[in-house]
Amino acid sequence: MFELLRHHSATHRADILSGLTVALALVPEAVAFAFVAGVEPMVGLYAAFIMGLITAVIGGRPGMISGATGAMAVVMVALVTSHGVQYLFAAVVLAGLIQVAAGIFKLGKFIRIVPYPVMIGFVNGLAIVIFLAQLGQFKVMGDNGELTWLSGDGLYLMLALVALTMAIIHFLPKLTTAVPSSLAAILTVTGLVVFFELDTRTVLDFLKTMSGNDNATIAGSLPSFAIPAVPFSWETLEIILPYSVILAAVGLIESLLTLTVLDEMTGTRGRGNKECVGQGVGNITSGIFGAMGGCAMIGQSMININSGGRGRLSGITAALALLAFILFGAAFIEIIPLAALVGVMFMVVLGTFEWASFKVMRKVPRHDAFVIVLVTVVTVFTDLAVAVFVGVIVSALVFAWEHAKHISASTEFTADGSKLYRVSGPLFFGSASHFLALFDAENDPAEVIVDFGQSRVADHSALDAIDTLAERYSAKGKTLHLVHLSEDCKALLARAGDLVEVNVLTDPHYRVADDKLD
Repeated sequence: MFELLRHHSATHRADILSGLTVALALVPEAVAFAFVAGVEPMVGLYAAFIMGLITAVIGGRPGMISGATGAMAVVMVALVTSHGVQYLFAAVVLAGLIQVAAGIFKLGKFIRIVPYPVMIGFVNGLAIVIFLAQLGQFKVMGDNGELTWLSGDGLYLMLALVALTMAIIHFLPKLTTAVPSSLAAILTVTGLVVFFELDTRTVLDFLKTMSGNDNATIAGSLPSFAIPAVPFSWETLEIILPYSVILAAVGLIESLLTLTVLDEMTGTRGRGNKECVGQGVGNITSGIFGAMGGCAMIGQSMININSGGRGRLSGITAALALLAFILFGAAFIEIIPLAALVGVMFMVVLGTFEWASFKVMRKVPRHDAFVIVLVTVVTVFTDLAVAVFVGVIVSALVFAWEHAKHISASTEFTADGSKLYRVSGPLFFGSASHFLALFDAENDPAEVIVDFGQSRVADHSALDAIDTLAERYSAKGKTLHLVHLSEDCKALLARAGDLVEVNVLTDPHYRVADDKLD
């Protein structure tokens, strides 16, 4: 948080203005995700405030915005339906504790194993999800009590206002950057709607539609401290633990991937483990203050970065402004046209989607292109966590398959009549069968030496392959020797103990292998 003191005044101004822009965009998102989770709108708004404030202060990525998210809301709804909202609060607290533990044990570094094609698919998938979420704003409650699409003059007016919002955001920076273009667009469109009394849907209309209550409002009070009202028993733990683990995983995956995306955009580097702790503390606090918790939001984070928000002050401003809206400014926020917020989010979609991926997919290996499309599709039709896991697993399997083909061996005979195999390439589970096929135990001489100077024994499958090879030669009354093993390979053999019976030739000078053969 001390980074606040190191920014120039121009950055302070940019952070404050971008934070106000984000706060305006947070309102309908928080309300919508609250209804997805099956809780009251205020539970989502409190989560946006608490998560936004805490992660802005102690998180690992200045400028990143956190709040209630759809990825976590879809996990919550089953728990709320079956056991009630108090169990949700308890699950959020436990999820926060798991996230803090992940940060303490430095598990955030594992985000580095996510391949770049998975990152592209993640970004493209989220852009499509954000776009599809905005289409719901084009629906109204019909006379039959069901949501129907806008039509006629109402549809044309909303499309015109959306287009105007997008035009202001696109062209205003070419004239001036004194005010974030998104904020200017929201204020301009709101002013036009109020001044000309245009009949278009507002934030209040959206809230009434979602809740089915004509008296609905975002006005509220400060969140109050309250320990979740659930029995402190093993039975409760058994109920909430599965949900907490999933919530923690989904929250960290989305947050750390968003952190990586913002790192690329800003040319800086966030701290993944610190962000894990920040997300965890935010969720713990949410649970004990009656909020639904959340994680990083790529849409609002993109709005913040594109509006000039780079420091922690931008996130702090967004959170405090949202609280001010709840306490004092509900009447002003409720008159904002949905078209203005939809226009802002459409610009986020255009900026988030990796359009260059269409060109890239024609130049990269086909399996990478497949992973990009796969992760995008899975993100849209399931959720982010599943998409990332699927993408990483497919990428890993492809990597293993490709490297399984790279093992080979050259042969020669030494002066004493022994046969020498010089193995090249990694020996692991994928290449074990190829490795065994390289040898001819039936016709080889009594002494066979395998040189691993250009290879690496990687896992238990590799050790088992070596043991199998030794048994083949032993059954023929022949002896197998291993030379030039790396230190980590010898450590694997040492740990295997009696599982692998081979003769490793060592050299006291090099500590790895006998070099008499060279």
